Amino acid sequence: MKTLHTYLTRQVLASLLMTVAVFTFVLLLGNALKEILSFLVNGQATLGLVAQAMVLLIPFVWVFALPMGMLTATLLIFGRFSADQELTAVRASGVSLVSLVSPVLLLSLALCALSALVNMEIAPRCRVAYKNLLANLDVGVANVIIPEGRFIKDFEGYICYVRKNRGGNLQDVMIVRLKDQTNVDQIILAPSGALQFDRETRDVILTLHDSSSVTLSTNGIASPGTGDFTIRASLRPARKGASEPRISDMTIGELWERRRQMEQSINQSARFHGLTPNQLEAATTPYRVQIHEQVSFSFACFGFTLVGIPLGIRVHRRETNIGIAMALILVAVYYSFIMVGQALDTRPEYAPHLIVWLPNFLFQAVGAVLLWRANKGF
Repeated sequence: MKTLHTYLTRQVLASLLMTVAVFTFVLLLGNALKEILSFLVNGQATLGLVAQAMVLLIPFVWVFALPMGMLTATLLIFGRFSADQELTAVRASGVSLVSLVSPVLLLSLALCALSALVNMEIAPRCRVAYKNLLANLDVGVANVIIPEGRFIKDFEGYICYVRKNRGGNLQDVMIVRLKDQTNVDQIILAPSGALQFDRETRDVILTLHDSSSVTLSTNGIASPGTGDFTIRASLRPARKGASEPRISDMTIGELWERRRQMEQSINQSARFHGLTPNQLEAATTPYRVQIHEQVSFSFACFGFTLVGIPLGIRVHRRETNIGIAMALILVAVYYSFIMVGQALDTRPEYAPHLIVWLPNFLFQAVGAVLLWRANKGF
């Protein structure tokens, strides 16, 4: 029996590592294409900074990759066991299905503990660090930094193009000044220039030498100009959320403390503003929903395992694509409840903090029934 448990656990662990790695890569790629790679392509970040950002994103994507990986692993392994008649051989040996899968269930509970640590502490902290890193990248854009051969729109009211940038010494510069952020107001061309950055005011100072310019008036008349120009432009504001984390980026301790502070503040001012109990509860419900979501989501691995084992046996297929397709469908069903709870986080009358628990109860109940029925026919 010990040999059989060891063999099954190794198979599940190997498949789990593979599926978690695949889902982590896919989710990282989605976030990287959306936010990180644009800095690298534009020459505004080094490979080291991109790698640091990717590392900070890993705990955040593990929140989703761990449950999805466990579900896919159980579907694949038990589907193959059933298709290869290995489960029939185990049954002939007098071993029950519940006894056979007990180490896999224990593994899923261990993953629940790991998910709780990631969901409640590690992922929120890494997410905040990741956003601060992006904000710092925004601030550092002007210090490198106008990439060669690209049109840059990081400076408010201006579009910049530089053919060569040698440590702030610019060659073949074109500056387009915008009016109302859309209409072209002035075009400046210069064979050379210099770039400086004022960190206190977040201003970029461009000094253009021997430049020629054309200023467009409202009636369409162009006024030429020559000489040296100095342009002082402000960087676009830093990304939102860099200094103050959103509710979804708070740890479990921060959520409890923020909820307590808000309740005290509201209770003190309620007497003066005449707030109703429902209004008071609506103000703190988003924090309650996020707390329950972090805790409930930590049990996803166990529910997915309970469902994945009997479904893998019932499907009786060994193809990887079938297992992954089933896993994606089940994950979509699970997350739909989470999304509903998040959408209703300002409507306390619908008890959104309990809605986020429904997928756990549903998957664990259905999984337990399916496992019991599979054990009877095993």
